[in-house]
Amino acid sequence: MDFATSTSTTFLFFLLLLPFSAVGQADDGRVEVGSSLTATNDGSPWRSPSGDFAFGFHQHADRFLVSIWFDKVPAQPLVWYAFDYAVGNPILAPAGSKIELTAENGLVLRDPRGQQLWRSDIATDEAAYGVMNDTGNFVVRGRNSDVLWQSFDHPTDTLLPTQTLEINGKLFSRLNENNFSQGRFQLSLQNDGNLVLNMVNLPTKFVYEDGPFYTSRTADPANESNSGVRLIFNESGQVYVLRKNGLRYNVGTGATLAPPAADFYQRVTLDFDGVFSHYYYPKGNTSVGWSTVWSQPENICSRMGERGSGACGYNSICKLNDSRRPTCSCPPGFSLLDPDDKYGSCKPDVELDCREDGRMAMEDMYDTTVLLNTDWPGAINDYDLLQPYGEQDCRAACLRDCMCAVAILKDDSCWKKKLPLTNGRENGGFSGKAFIKFTKRDRTPASLNLPNVDEEKNKGTLITISTLLGTSMFVNFALVGAFCLGFLSIYQKKLPKVEQVGLETNLQVFTHEELAEATNGFKEELGRGAFGIVYKGTIGMGTVAVKKLDRAVRDGNWDKEFKTEINVIGQTHHKNLVRLLGFCQEKEQRLLVYEFLCNGTLADYLFRNAKPSWNQRTQIAKSIASGLLYLHEECSTQIIHCDIKPENILLDVNYNARISDFGLSKLLMMDQTQTKTGIRGTKGYVAPEWFRNMPVTAKVDVYSFGVLLLEIICCRRNVVVEESAGCTDGDSSILTYWAYDCFQEGTIDDLIGDDDMEARHDRKSLERLLMTALWCIQEDPCLRPTMRKVTQMLEGVVQVTIPPNPSPFTITVG
Repeated sequence: MDFATSTSTTFLFFLLLLPFSAVGQADDGRVEVGSSLTATNDGSPWRSPSGDFAFGFHQHADRFLVSIWFDKVPAQPLVWYAFDYAVGNPILAPAGSKIELTAENGLVLRDPRGQQLWRSDIATDEAAYGVMNDTGNFVVRGRNSDVLWQSFDHPTDTLLPTQTLEINGKLFSRLNENNFSQGRFQLSLQNDGNLVLNMVNLPTKFVYEDGPFYTSRTADPANESNSGVRLIFNESGQVYVLRKNGLRYNVGTGATLAPPAADFYQRVTLDFDGVFSHYYYPKGNTSVGWSTVWSQPENICSRMGERGSGACGYNSICKLNDSRRPTCSCPPGFSLLDPDDKYGSCKPDVELDCREDGRMAMEDMYDTTVLLNTDWPGAINDYDLLQPYGEQDCRAACLRDCMCAVAILKDDSCWKKKLPLTNGRENGGFSGKAFIKFTKRDRTPASLNLPNVDEEKNKGTLITISTLLGTSMFVNFALVGAFCLGFLSIYQKKLPKVEQVGLETNLQVFTHEELAEATNGFKEELGRGAFGIVYKGTIGMGTVAVKKLDRAVRDGNWDKEFKTEINVIGQTHHKNLVRLLGFCQEKEQRLLVYEFLCNGTLADYLFRNAKPSWNQRTQIAKSIASGLLYLHEECSTQIIHCDIKPENILLDVNYNARISDFGLSKLLMMDQTQTKTGIRGTKGYVAPEWFRNMPVTAKVDVYSFGVLLLEIICCRRNVVVEESAGCTDGDSSILTYWAYDCFQEGTIDDLIGDDDMEARHDRKSLERLLMTALWCIQEDPCLRPTMRKVTQMLEGVVQVTIPPNPSPFTITVG
């Protein structure tokens, strides 16, 4: 090849490269208009000249976050990400999305279909180029190199050296370590120049401005020149509030401990636990972690204001660990409302109530546990102060008061506190005692063998007569025996014909007259079901739900089966079952008395306009599974519910799920087993074997639970009536079919909708619950897991494999 040919070939090669270099990135970090990045697992970002920082897509589960990160530090911590400040959520893009630098709008993010997800909203001038700086700031510049947009002006939870926070500027904490949604804490430089840390109420985003847990005290109404005007993180590592008069207020410990910027990466971050910290990391070293220069506040547990739950959730206790960071725990008798959120609220394991029927003292119903150096301070928790009071008096005062959850004793003062408890903390500097009240495990009058009032009167009468008859022991026994036989014979003739169930149950037997009076003549109806009507009533033990069973469903073996099943149901006891308190079996009347749960049915909660939180829904699903596991495997006699649906799941005061009507299907429909007219259950939840005259096992409940789990995931009914739902898309009219189609096609986001950001962010849990539901609704009962396996799948204890088509013999609508 001669020289001319070689030169032409080389020139042609560079001409071919020219279009690609025009949309690439220069060595100085410059990005030309028209350049773009695509969200893929192995995509290259736009890097700063030194390579210290990168701009691009950061993978988060199966989504991608447009962000800036430390590129040479392990785990590549994010320092900025695209955020929707209006709703408090990050912009999560699906794979294949593209971000492009455009002249008209600067940075524009679009999904694979071309729909715009986010843009940088530059000024009126056209963008000429962008640049990823070594400071970690991505800047969009105009034709005259003017700054049209920069990431430093839109911070999320982190500031970098040379970055400032102006008046009304804010930082938001994350929801937790792996969830980039807006969390419970906010740092802001107020109008008055004061830098403050505040609690944020979720999900309303309301800021408790009247109770900051940190303040720089740089607001000076008497001398405006002394007020703060800007928060500065300078390149030397100093973080301070600059006053109008040029003086500085150091937020941390000043410059003395700040490491040299040339040798260390630095950042200040408002962490998800509410602590604002200055971190540093040695450049060129990948064997150490981030170290802390300073943190504010120094003790977040003791610095929270009156409002909000505190550094931890409600009813929780905050304690500093060795790193001076808050750790949260539940007091004895309490457990986490969301087991996956260790910084969240705690709920009492057994509800405290005032349902005392006169036969049992509060001291017999409750006891206390003592915690040292623990307090829930603040007037918002206190409702009574007793003094001078000693330890025993303080403890007894809380036990006797049904409203008292905790009593705090310090010196000779006793504070009684009510739920929910806020700002709980353990502090060695507090020398008081906390008496935590809890419900005794076995506290019903029947289980404690306490005699009733009539028995006490009869016993008193017998003792009196026996004493008066003389001193002969034999004569006394003979006369007392004769008196008892005669009295019992007369008394039984006066009693209504009420049959007893058996000695193995602690259920209370009611007369029809008692229940009619308790329900005011069966006036207030709570709901209707296949087996009867439920009424609200009030008896000695408090508010109850009285189910009046329908006579039409009874058969010839009614009385025998009623006794047998009531004995079985009466012996069940599980936190996720509605408790049966008593019954009535009088002439033709059959009634069941249940505890009353104030938050109604899961159907009312799930299918309303506003979706319950994703964490709440997952907890409800796990609770229902736990209750079914107990019915199938852990109680003395296996109980198959046969009618699992949202209407048969009730919610208590803390929105814990409780299964109702368990055992009633078997009890009321013994003659209806395998015929088409005798199918038990509700349309949309009935297992296929009911239609095929196959043996019915506990797997029918597994199928119904699978349908219910899909409804919990999607917050919609399994079967949608198009006219009433306004649904015109036939592909989604039956949820069980549509869910598998979406899973198979990789479009599961369509199931939960665009408004369910919390579920979208928890992708791993969402997929696990969906696959578990698809296993449960398999047409072949042999393929369905047991409820024990289901609970393990929901908890993530066992791996959930990819399920097959649950309806291989049914043509799916998709």
